[in-house]
Amino acid sequence: MKAYSPTRWRFKRPSVIPGFGMALGLTLTWLTLLILIPLSGLAARSSALGWEKFWSIAFDQRTLNALRISFGTAFIAAIVNAVFGIILAWVLVRYRFPGKRIIDAMVDLPFALPTAVAGIALATLYAPNGWIGQFLTPLGIKIAFTPAGIVVALIFVGLPFVVRTVQPIMEEIDKEVEEAAATLGANRLQTIFRVLLPGLAPAVLTGFALAFARGVGEYGSVIFIAGNLPFKSEIAPLLIVIKLEEYNYAAATAIAAIMLILSFTMLLVINLIQSWSRRRYGYGA
Repeated sequence: MKAYSPTRWRFKRPSVIPGFGMALGLTLTWLTLLILIPLSGLAARSSALGWEKFWSIAFDQRTLNALRISFGTAFIAAIVNAVFGIILAWVLVRYRFPGKRIIDAMVDLPFALPTAVAGIALATLYAPNGWIGQFLTPLGIKIAFTPAGIVVALIFVGLPFVVRTVQPIMEEIDKEVEEAAATLGANRLQTIFRVLLPGLAPAVLTGFALAFARGVGEYGSVIFIAGNLPFKSEIAPLLIVIKLEEYNYAAATAIAAIMLILSFTMLLVINLIQSWSRRRYGYGA
C-alpha cells in the first residue's frame, strides 16, 4: 500500500485578481489597437520612403530647427515646472492658509481648460499691448510670438503633472523627519537637499517626464502665442500639420517618426535615472 504524501495532491491556487487571463487579453488587445498598430503604421509609412529620402527630410534645416524649438522649450519648461512644482506642492501640503482649497483646485485648471483657450488667453496677456506685455515691452522683454512664449505656454500646461505627482509623496513624509534632522544639527538647506529631496527624487523625475512629454507634443496652446515663424518660433507639431495641408504625407510621417524616436529615447533615459534613484535611496522599491 502506498504511503500518503502531502505533495501528491496539488490544487491550483486561485488568482489574487479574478479573471486575470481575460483582463490581460483585453488590455493587450486595447493596447494593440490604440498604440501598437498606429505606431507600426507610422514606422511602415516612414520606412517606405527609403533611407536617402528619410534622412534628407530629417536633416532639412527647417525640420531641425522645429525639432530644436519643440524639444528645447519643452525641456526648459519641464525644469521650471520641476522646481516650482515642488515648491507649490510643499506649500499645499505643509501649510494652512485662507484660500488653500481654491489654489489646490486651480492647479488642475490646465487639465480641464481647452488648450486653444489657454493659448488665446496667454497670447492676450503677454502680447505687446496685453495686460502683462504692456509692462514688459518698455523693458525690451517680448514674450508673445517668440520662443519665450512657447515656454510660458508649456509651463502652464505642464505644471499639474509635477504637483500631482509629488504631492502624495510629500504627504507621506512625517514632520518628525525634519525635526530629527534639525536636532542632529542640520540646517534648512541640508534638510531639504539631504533628507527631503532624495525621497522625492523618483516622483520629481516622474513629474518631469510627464511634463516634458506633454510639452513636446503640445499644439493647441502654443500656436496662438508662438507666432509660428519658420526658423524662429515654429514647433515640430505645427510643421507636421503644414506638411499634411500640403498633402506631403511622406514628410509628415518622417517628422513624426523622428519625434517618436527622440521622445522615446529621452523618456527611456529619464526612466533609467528614475530607476537608479530608487535603488540608490531605497524608495519606491
